[in-house]
Amino acid sequence: MRPNIVLIVSDDHGHADRSARGIHHDVRTPALDRLAAEGITCADAYVTAPICSPSRSGMISGRQQQRWGSLWFSNSQFPPDQEPTMAETLQRQGYRTGYFGKVHYGPETVGDRACPPHHGFETTLYGLAGQSEGRLHYMHRSEALVEQAGPEAARRTAVLPLRKGDEPYEFEGFLTDELGRAAREFVADPDDERPFFCMLAFNAVHNFCWQLPPEELERRGLPAHADWQGPDVEDYGEWYDDAIMPNLPHGREYYLAQLELMDAQIGELLDLLDRTGQAENTIVVYLTDNGGSTCNWGDNTPYRGTKYTLWEGGVRVPMIWRWPGTVPAGSHTEVPVSSLDLHPTFAAASGAAVPNGLDGVDIADVLAGGTLERTLHWECGFQWAVRDGDWKLYAVDSDSVTAAELRRKEHAPVGSGIHLARLDRDPGEQVNLADDHPDQVARLTQLHQHWRSAMGLPDPVG
Repeated sequence: MRPNIVLIVSDDHGHADRSARGIHHDVRTPALDRLAAEGITCADAYVTAPICSPSRSGMISGRQQQRWGSLWFSNSQFPPDQEPTMAETLQRQGYRTGYFGKVHYGPETVGDRACPPHHGFETTLYGLAGQSEGRLHYMHRSEALVEQAGPEAARRTAVLPLRKGDEPYEFEGFLTDELGRAAREFVADPDDERPFFCMLAFNAVHNFCWQLPPEELERRGLPAHADWQGPDVEDYGEWYDDAIMPNLPHGREYYLAQLELMDAQIGELLDLLDRTGQAENTIVVYLTDNGGSTCNWGDNTPYRGTKYTLWEGGVRVPMIWRWPGTVPAGSHTEVPVSSLDLHPTFAAASGAAVPNGLDGVDIADVLAGGTLERTLHWECGFQWAVRDGDWKLYAVDSDSVTAAELRRKEHAPVGSGIHLARLDRDPGEQVNLADDHPDQVARLTQLHQHWRSAMGLPDPVG
């Protein structure tokens, strides 16, 4: 029997921020903890970029997004038309498909291929974050607010309406709850007996996490925080700096509130699968789109770095699979896996032929306890990294405009020059072994140069 598939993608979730990890006692994620207890935790799971747009472009396709020039925000784009998405692969295999949540592959516009209705999803409720500074407003979205705010403020505050298909969908209320409701409605459809693929892409826990329902603020004793009021009232850069770490009071509390409320929606979806008898024939996968954002109080302990960087904290992410009959409950693997592996693994599980040319691999055997040798690469233009076995080489042009902007605006220290680490001994990348092992630096640099050539890119910086 073909399994149902639920893919849950969060936004900027810190690696340490799951209560089952026992690192922080103020984190409450019972649904994610349950998922891990009933499935497998992939401890060495990676995405293909430390920021959302290129990461999501690689994820939806199963191919390295650098193949079509997606390196950073400035040039990220949806995969070309000839690249099938995981939704299209499953749809051709007879699945009904639904997408609910944030869309951010690049500068997508209504009706183009980057919108879910145009790359394999039949039922949709989504917001175009590429038009809104990479985020969706947690509480308010309407044409009236867009008109009232004006183009710049509407873009920065992300109050554009959601979309059902290509049509606008205005909704006043808490976005996380609405996305969870829509996903459950799709999963529970009694009139369609086809297996389903449901992709639930939360905006949580992307900043600005103070955008909470008033009753939640009151219940938690948290003050309201004002959105940006527009260029005629205040400078956006100054306002933004006061809205992120370290300047926003109660920042960690807002973040944990959003995480807890997202986890509650995941729990309701798991409960629905149980009630409807679908749990035993449903693959459920959870991951986040890039490393936790420390400017939003996400914590990536024990890994160094944050979103935007190619330290482990920027690209190693929480990933959990629940797959009854295939994955041992409560298991754990340290075999490196990638978000690129979602597409081929889903395709194989559905009985579909895995599309030619994917860069990911079917990891069903890994999830069942097997092993896999691979080399992983990251490339952002001003910084690159490669992991081969336990060795990882990270190179960054710290004098680049982008690196300087990240340090100034996002408080994200990207590092400097070349850094070589042995991840088995030093997962936090605290010790630079480059001077002691020039042979490894040369070997890994050559590996990355060959990979870049295969991607159609010039030689790396550094």
